[in-house]
Amino acid sequence: MIDPKTYVDLIQLYADYAAVLSNAEWKKWPDFFTETCIYMIQPRENFERNFPLATLSFISKKMLLDRVYGIEETLFHDPYYQRNITGLPLVKSVEAGLIVSEANYTVFRTKLNQETTVFNAGRYLDKVRLTPEGMKFESKLCIYDSEMIPNSLIYPI
Repeated sequence: MIDPKTYVDLIQLYADYAAVLSNAEWKKWPDFFTETCIYMIQPRENFERNFPLATLSFISKKMLLDRVYGIEETLFHDPYYQRNITGLPLVKSVEAGLIVSEANYTVFRTKLNQETTVFNAGRYLDKVRLTPEGMKFESKLCIYDSEMIPNSLIYPI
């Protein structure tokens, strides 16, 4: 279904994505996406019932850039570290320069002077476009298993 080099490149995309988020390199985050893209964080229950309500929903790279500005310049919150762990991607289909894939993820959060806790867990449902600049997410749906997110969701998943 997919040649070995393309699969290794896909694994690298997921690893790079997790590293950028884990290292709080927010300005690099939008570079993983095409100009016209979908980035959505949604509870599993809403996704499975086809309810459109999402915790976060962006429909362009410009909206992602705006979120980065908000994180770095305007949002005030209790500081914490985030560590993203992503499983190997499962390729669902490949056609015409588009890879549809799925990967499990877990996000750990560490607040200063507190123990590390599981912040969010779920799966990515992705559409990855092959572009001249490399692989880019055309769509990234972060479907989290719990209906609850502790406090507020500040950083991308």
